[in-house]
Amino acid sequence: MPSAADYSAIEHLRDGSRIEVRSLRPDDQDDMLAAVDRTTVQSRQRRFFAPKRSFSDKEISFFMNIDFANHVALVAQIDEDGRPVVAGGGRYIVAQPRRAELAFVVIDAYQSKGIGTALMRHLLVIARDVGLKELTAEVLPENAAMLSIFSRFGFRSSAGDDPQVRHLTLKLS
Repeated sequence: MPSAADYSAIEHLRDGSRIEVRSLRPDDQDDMLAAVDRTTVQSRQRRFFAPKRSFSDKEISFFMNIDFANHVALVAQIDEDGRPVVAGGGRYIVAQPRRAELAFVVIDAYQSKGIGTALMRHLLVIARDVGLKELTAEVLPENAAMLSIFSRFGFRSSAGDDPQVRHLTLKLS
């Protein structure tokens, strides 16, 4: 298997369209910012737990400077009018030894096509390959689509610090 930093795989979505799931690269910054601009306030709220309109330089640096050891990020790139665009992304960040937290965002126009599922599948492959033992996620209760994806992959609810957020955990074997 290629390293996380060189990861690339082709997927076909529910509607038959083709995406490339690949490692986030430094030169993706403009495409990533454009993708976030194309998401609705509701989608940004579900991802960032706040009505995020823009990012500071420090936040952009955090999201784009990936070490592919403790912070792994993948994008789903799709052809749109003959040009590749970022349709979504997923990442995990190691919070404790062998334990990482996952997060995802998919542009609204591409939601419900299987992009979140594809990103999850590939992040799980990488996480298992590097020996992670547990993945966690924080999800707002109204984010039924992400809760469904996490449930299909075997995540279970567990007690968390915030009663307004669903804390999900998956033990990896």
